[in-house]
Amino acid sequence: MNKWLEILIGLILIILSVYAWGMNLWGFGTAAIEFLKGGIIWIILMMGFLFIILGISDIKD
Repeated sequence: MNKWLEILIGLILIILSVYAWGMNLWGFGTAAIEFLKGGIIWIILMMGFLFIILGISDIKD
């Protein structure tokens, strides 16, 4: 696919999702906040596992 078309489609999708979140269309704003609150915990958990795996890998070397 053309790189400019990919960038344009990406920008359109981002703008539409930010608009739906900001205007709270059909409850998307509330759902997005709840998803982000749950996602932050998963990101922190996965980062912890990553650092443990990196530390074990360094101990082996």
